[in-house]
Amino acid sequence: MGQSGAFLDAVERASRAAPMRRPVLVIGERGTGKELIAERLHRLSTRWQEPLVTMNCAALPETLIEAELFGHEAGSFTGATRARTGRFEEADKGTLFLDELGTLSMGAQERLLRAVEYGEVTRIGSSKPVRVDVRIVAATNEDLPKMAEQGRFRPDLLDRLSFEVITLPPLRVREGDIAVLADYFGRRMAAELHWDSWPGFAASVQKAIEDYLWPGNVRELRNVVERAVYRWDDATQPIGHVQFDPFDSPWKPLTPPRAADAPDSAAAVPVRATAPSADLDGVSDLRSAVDAHERAIIEHHLGRNRYNQRQTAKALGLTYDQLRHCMKKHGLGERG
Repeated sequence: MGQSGAFLDAVERASRAAPMRRPVLVIGERGTGKELIAERLHRLSTRWQEPLVTMNCAALPETLIEAELFGHEAGSFTGATRARTGRFEEADKGTLFLDELGTLSMGAQERLLRAVEYGEVTRIGSSKPVRVDVRIVAATNEDLPKMAEQGRFRPDLLDRLSFEVITLPPLRVREGDIAVLADYFGRRMAAELHWDSWPGFAASVQKAIEDYLWPGNVRELRNVVERAVYRWDDATQPIGHVQFDPFDSPWKPLTPPRAADAPDSAAAVPVRATAPSADLDGVSDLRSAVDAHERAIIEHHLGRNRYNQRQTAKALGLTYDQLRHCMKKHGLGERG
């Protein structure tokens, strides 16, 4: 889901590559939707009625990856009590999606190269190759050409798999998509909570969502929005608070320093983290900049405390009257 040019270009490239029988590499940061693109490649191909088999190459120890991919015969290694087909045979006539391709061992890469080149696999413990008709779609967030230069990935395998390379844009460069996705995830969560209507986001929350860099991309956005909606108690008012880091808490346990990290007792004293640096060079009106920062702080804490003004005043180290004065100064009503 999206409307930005960068996103639509990637989706269009996937649509054009789908009918081809050639391998496709999907590159992107975590949470950008690599598995969804792989599914699109399969569903729009002539193989759409055949199996789409997924294997996460990072989820298995190196000793089991080859057996998982290519299968094994009974007794071929300790624990192999019976013969088993591998993912290649399961995906015959369909599509095999290899996620986290960059984690494959060199031995598995060599066997994968033969399977891609000749269309046949040999189970571990067998000398008889099995013919398979499998379309390979692989995904990674690694720099495979750099890994090939460093000797960590086979260049010949990279050549075979890179008929088409689809690089998915991170969410931070998808102009306009953050608001669209946030609204979609928010509405879906509101429906799950059986709310009568979708109240939307408060202006301060909407701005915070737009300004955040989203290192976890769409997956992180979904978690943040759904968490904000489910924690909000008043379904008739716009969502007034969002927490990007679910582990952020004033009661977070301190990690005791290791001996190597604390040569003296002074190192064991926790130090208050400094505030992130602002764009100080861009400040041309000190009073307006200070007022804007003060307003943003008050809006944030009002939302965090569900607009309970006494709790908000306590959290900010103010009296109730001081908070009321600040709210009046910045034109903030009962609901911000």
